[in-house]
Amino acid sequence: MKKNKILFPKKVALLLGAAAVLLLGSTVGSTRAALTYYSENYSAQMNLKHIGVSLVENGQVVSSRDYVSGNEWSGNTEGKLLANMLGEKEKFTPGKQYDEAISVTNSGDIDTFVRVIITKSWKDKEGRKNAELSPDLIELNVPENSGWVVAEDQSTPERMVLYYTKALAPGETTPGLSDTIRIDESVAQQVNKVTDGSTVTYQYKYDGYSFNLDAEVDAVQTHNAKAAIKSAWGVDVSVSDDESSIGF
Repeated sequence: MKKNKILFPKKVALLLGAAAVLLLGSTVGSTRAALTYYSENYSAQMNLKHIGVSLVENGQVVSSRDYVSGNEWSGNTEGKLLANMLGEKEKFTPGKQYDEAISVTNSGDIDTFVRVIITKSWKDKEGRKNAELSPDLIELNVPENSGWVVAEDQSTPERMVLYYTKALAPGETTPGLSDTIRIDESVAQQVNKVTDGSTVTYQYKYDGYSFNLDAEVDAVQTHNAKAAIKSAWGVDVSVSDDESSIGF
């Protein structure tokens, strides 16, 4: 089942401080916990009793959605990632690692396999994405041996596609697909030289921009998993005989 953005060098310190303040505003991102529709091809083989997922950040549920039947949903909530990344009065520091453990809880009543799509981007004050700024500078660390695998062939610098390889029982929560987030310190070193007559100024490339994290969660039934995953996610997987794990 498919779920569902000055003069130099005299003002260097001042400018870096301003850059840190601007990046502070970028600690707010958005998140979607989405269950998309199940495949009609397998509706007869599915237990539609209750399928649901909750996105968890640092131990707290951020978003959730539970599918009941037809167009009926329950427990539909949507929050924001990174909202509590900094402590009170704490200033954001490029290069520093911040806790960012993202996991998934099966809030439904049937065993499922889950997939998460993480999208990283830079946006201006109006929320418009700037495709010329590098999402590679937004570093979300994926720990080893967590049960999560990154589908490299489906991923890009902006988009990470991760699969949890074990079946997730009702009420169970996965290990974190990430543990920390870090913005490469080079973000404060990328400047453009602007010459206007005898005046030379340096403009920070990322000045005025914020970094953003989106997460989309999908849940697929374990029953007839190979066919259901192919239909829902369009990927071929191997499934253990007891339908408790998948492989790529």
